[in-house]
Amino acid sequence: MDLPQKAEYEAHMREFMVSLNQFATGIAVVMVLAGISLDLVLYPENIAIFFILRVLASALIVMMYFVSKSEWGAPNIAVVGMIWLLIPQVMIAIMIAMTEGWRSLYWAGMTLAIFAASIILPYGVMKSMLFGVASFCVYVVACAVNESTFYLHQGFYIQSIFILMVTSVGIFGTIFKEWVGVRLFRLKAALAGKVIELQSVNRNLLEIKGQLLQQEKMAALGTLSAGLLHEVNNPVNFCLMAVEVGLEDPLIARSSSLKECLLDAQTGMRRVQQIVSDLKTFAYRGPTEGMDVPFYFDKALDSARRLSSHELRPVRVTTDLDPNGLVRGDEALIIGVLINLLTNAALALVSKGHADPLIEVKSRWANGRLHVSVCDNGRGIAPHNLERIFEPFFTTRDVGKGLGLGLSISYSVIENHGGRLVAESEEGAWTRMSFDLPSGEDHG
Repeated sequence: MDLPQKAEYEAHMREFMVSLNQFATGIAVVMVLAGISLDLVLYPENIAIFFILRVLASALIVMMYFVSKSEWGAPNIAVVGMIWLLIPQVMIAIMIAMTEGWRSLYWAGMTLAIFAASIILPYGVMKSMLFGVASFCVYVVACAVNESTFYLHQGFYIQSIFILMVTSVGIFGTIFKEWVGVRLFRLKAALAGKVIELQSVNRNLLEIKGQLLQQEKMAALGTLSAGLLHEVNNPVNFCLMAVEVGLEDPLIARSSSLKECLLDAQTGMRRVQQIVSDLKTFAYRGPTEGMDVPFYFDKALDSARRLSSHELRPVRVTTDLDPNGLVRGDEALIIGVLINLLTNAALALVSKGHADPLIEVKSRWANGRLHVSVCDNGRGIAPHNLERIFEPFFTTRDVGKGLGLGLSISYSVIENHGGRLVAESEEGAWTRMSFDLPSGEDHG
């Protein structure tokens, strides 16, 4: 494992050891107190003193349980665990010293404790070895206290070999546990990495799905606009011709009200012409067409304002544009971005019932790119929503009022033009959407 992975693994194991030690202390207390039945059978004459020893050992183990939950105990859980594990071993050693020494059957209890600690508790090789050696030393001292010539008896050596063999088995078991633990941790880390990759792929698929939906809408709008161009332009031209003929009639000059009506009709027909012309911009084309064409930003903004005029009707829109607005890219897609930003701002202002709804559009050149901002004086966006505003299908509108694709697609459009779409907001005051476009001056 590399250093960051190793540090993460050690932190994970430390947290696991804290929980497991706390659980194991409860088992240890139960086992220590349950041993009273053995005392009653083997050494009934010492039952009183052994009962006191077992209660005292249990109390010390419980105390170590609370130490493990302290600020010092959690980071030093290995030390805390080693201390409470040795408490029953010392208790058993005292019982061995007080009874039959190496002849006492309680050496088996020490062996059981060594085996259980090495198999159950997640200690390393050195700690398992230390616990086994410390337990053996305590056993030797207990035998020496009971009988000075303990080392002359064959039974002592047989029991010592068993204790050391169990210690060795525990060490090998610990090595295997560490190997398995590291393998599992690596698999978990690899799985977490795959999950992150899948989440990234899922986000990309959602974005692609949104773009495909937008392309289908654009294609449908292109087909509609192409039909409108032929079906509407002809009658509109006939009406304009009729109005112009009517305005030349001498009788119209004598009636100011009739002349005014004809002029209004002429203005309306020309507006219809302009709207159809704006819609024609969205006519269906191949995916690579129109991506590197110079156009004037102010003209694109005018088209966007006309096409979103219904939503903008209750809103005051002001502009402060650089007079040289020649940029390069896909005019239809940029008009779509502007429509989305303008209508989003207008709908937010109207839905919140603002007394003086205002949208300001500004553009300035910097570092060879035209920087555009669309700012409204609404109630702003909450910080937790601002972080997710460009996510596909994320929307704060009511169900059925929007798919949450507009800003995500707009972000991709600006990104494909080499720029960035940035959202800024002060909750309760304003929201600003900013992006930049390449200059069209150097276009060959």
